[in-house]
Amino acid sequence: MKNFMDENFLLQTETAQKLYHEHAAKMPIIDYHCHLIPQMVADDHKFKSLTEIWLGGDHYKWRAMRTNGVEERYCTGKDTSDWEKFEKWAETVPYTMRNPLYHWTHLELKTAFGIDKVLNPKTAREIYDECNAKLALPEYSARGMMRRYRVEVVCTTDDPVDSLEYHIKTRESGFEIKMLPTWRPDKAMAVEIPADFRAYIEKLSEVSGIAISTFDDMIAALRKRHDFFAQQGCKLSDHGIEEFYAEDYTDAEIKAIFNKVYGGKELTREEILKFKSAMLVEFGEMDYEKGWTQQFHYGAIRNNNTKMFKLLGPDTGFDSIGEFTTAKAMSKFLDRLNTKGKLTKTILYNLNPCANEVIATMLGNFQDGTIPGKIQFGSGWWFLDQKDGMEKQMNALSLLGLLSRFVGMLTDSRSFLSYPRHEYFRRTLCNLVGKDVENGEIPVSEIDRVNQMIEDISYYNAKKFFNF
Repeated sequence: MKNFMDENFLLQTETAQKLYHEHAAKMPIIDYHCHLIPQMVADDHKFKSLTEIWLGGDHYKWRAMRTNGVEERYCTGKDTSDWEKFEKWAETVPYTMRNPLYHWTHLELKTAFGIDKVLNPKTAREIYDECNAKLALPEYSARGMMRRYRVEVVCTTDDPVDSLEYHIKTRESGFEIKMLPTWRPDKAMAVEIPADFRAYIEKLSEVSGIAISTFDDMIAALRKRHDFFAQQGCKLSDHGIEEFYAEDYTDAEIKAIFNKVYGGKELTREEILKFKSAMLVEFGEMDYEKGWTQQFHYGAIRNNNTKMFKLLGPDTGFDSIGEFTTAKAMSKFLDRLNTKGKLTKTILYNLNPCANEVIATMLGNFQDGTIPGKIQFGSGWWFLDQKDGMEKQMNALSLLGLLSRFVGMLTDSRSFLSYPRHEYFRRTLCNLVGKDVENGEIPVSEIDRVNQMIEDISYYNAKKFFNF
């Protein structure tokens, strides 16, 4: 029987252990997609308690606590203390066995705080007090956490109207870790509610200095902001979409649809889909011209619980996997850009695992030999960023593409304690490949190539792909 979370955690063979300890573990972290709050990095935020850094904004934990019968006030309430919230989390942890939260929780305690104890109600107080004592030290600040995990680059998620003042402040402070913005223009194509769209376009007009009254004006304003993001080091865009949009449309139709929604009138479903289709192409062309990488996270049904959405707002733990028939639209969208000669580097992330093979085969349609792995299958995302989801994603990519060219893991997190997800991924990767070597499916004579493959997927592929 193996000890829980020892140095060879998840590494089931001797080859896997060597691959991880001698190659993957020593690689720095490139976190090319996350949701860290830039101001916290700029201000080198000091965390007042373990609850703030660990439970604040963590809808993964909130979902588990609610499922375990914990009242909402201990998740998101304002009338409960940090200790009371942590105590309820500690009560929940023993019930999370076989959920990735159990592994993440103990991996974070071990790597961030050096605590090699199992969290439960009996150990909760001593762990809480020990972590809080350490969080009071300078090296446990936001920047300190990034240094602790040997982070080299992080890419945050930012709206085109954002000032990026905290990215600028961080860079000018001389902080050695790069924090770069990522262009996330979802609101510029969210035309479902005319009043909200109009308010957003007015804000875009204000920050760009371009008066907007037509569709062409809006695109000009977005291009100006796109240029500004590029000046601040941006190299990626990201799009959170339910499904891919690839309706046929004419320029005249899109201009008329803009005038209609900007004028306060509700659009038909057909008009909404045409507008979104046009905007995806516009954004794709902008990214191609800059040499950026475009990312697409698709397949979530968001804000399922109307009552809780009204009470708490979005991103509070009430989203789930959706079922969408997207293959044809995805193909048509990519082909539309490719036909124009404007298909940039692309990463596709699915939330429904039934689309793993769909994406893995779609990649090969648009690889053009100019860049290794130009079209990427993104790592397991959200509900899939755990051992089983990662293995299924990597197996599909291995069988139908080139795992060797994969750009690897990211945190997709708001927390400064989420960097162990890279370790979790690297251990899972090494275990998969190590088994193949030991089973005679990869020749031992090619171990140097295998070693390089592990280092590439852990670090070098991303560094080269994004031109960091």
